[in-house]
Amino acid sequence: MDDQINCPQCGSENAYHDGSLWNCPDCGHEWNPDTDAAVADAEAGQGVRDANGNPLTDGDSVTVIKDLKVKGSSLVVKGGTKVKNIRLVDGADGHNIACKIDGIGAMNLKSEFVKKA
Repeated sequence: MDDQINCPQCGSENAYHDGSLWNCPDCGHEWNPDTDAAVADAEAGQGVRDANGNPLTDGDSVTVIKDLKVKGSSLVVKGGTKVKNIRLVDGADGHNIACKIDGIGAMNLKSEFVKKA
């Protein structure tokens, strides 16, 4: 095959094209070579990204993707909770989103546990 592409994650030559994505059976990585170049350029410079790799900005709405325990409390932020009007912050502990959640109040979240709504 002329259009054979190696997996960018593990370098395997066993990658195959399946519809719109390339798949690697060895490591399970999926990618689109056309958009991955643009994503790599954007990641090199700046930005906070959600669990799916979408860039986040101040004022966005996000959805929590899994149940999160609130530290120091018996409360839980349930997966599927929609959070409006987020603020991006520089958290040294990895919490880079500041927000207010109904029923819980002000808190910080990690971008890896949310997806853009």
